[in-house]
Amino acid sequence: MTPLGLTLRPGESIFDQLVSAAQKAILGGELTEGQTFPSVRILAAELKIHQNTAHKAVQYLIHEGWLEMRPGLGTVVGPAQSKLPDMQRQLMQPDVAALVVEARRVGLALSDLLAAIKAEWMKDADRVEVER
Repeated sequence: MTPLGLTLRPGESIFDQLVSAAQKAILGGELTEGQTFPSVRILAAELKIHQNTAHKAVQYLIHEGWLEMRPGLGTVVGPAQSKLPDMQRQLMQPDVAALVVEARRVGLALSDLLAAIKAEWMKDADRVEVER
C-alpha cells in the first residue's frame, strides 16, 4: 500500500497530487495530530518519485501548518486547525469539477446527478454506521 493511499495519475502534477492526498488524509482523520508522517525517503521509494519532489511537498505541508518537524520524532501531523469547511470544499473542487464534466458528457441532468450523489452518500453513511 502506498503512503496516504495515493495512486499517482499520469498527466497531473505529482507535487499537487501528493499535497492533496496528505491534506485529505488529515482532514478525513486518517492522519491525526502528532502522528508520524512518512519520511521523504519512504514517500519517494514507495511512490517511485524523485526525492526532491517528495521533499518539496513535505516542506510545503510544513510551511502551511499541516505538518511539523519535531526533534527526535521527525515529521508529524500538525494541529488540526485547518479543518475548515472552505478548505474541505477547496480540496474536493478538482474531483467535483471532473464529476460535473463527466456527467455533462454523458448527458446526465443535474437532478439525476444530485440523486446519484445522495444515494452514494447514504450508502457510504450506512457502511460507516455498520463499521462502528
